[in-house]
Amino acid sequence: MKAIITVTGKDTTGIIANVCTSLAGNNVNILDISQTVMQEYFTMTMLVDLEKSTKSVTEISQELEDLGKTMGLVIRTQREDIFDLMYRV
Repeated sequence: MKAIITVTGKDTTGIIANVCTSLAGNNVNILDISQTVMQEYFTMTMLVDLEKSTKSVTEISQELEDLGKTMGLVIRTQREDIFDLMYRV
């Protein structure tokens, strides 16, 4: 299964490193990543593959949300199929 992860918040050192470390620890493969800093705000969108993870998308989502809270960020995870349905025109 694939998922879309979004990360937003004030820019600080280590955002990408911490999110990627969490994903790697759960055997989640990053397929695509886009990030930018707009003034002092950081935004990142990732497409990830969860096929090799032993955890559910819900468990990974909760871990990332908790990580975001400790870093002062908002981290959201959506299954790719649901994301596609929400943004279909």
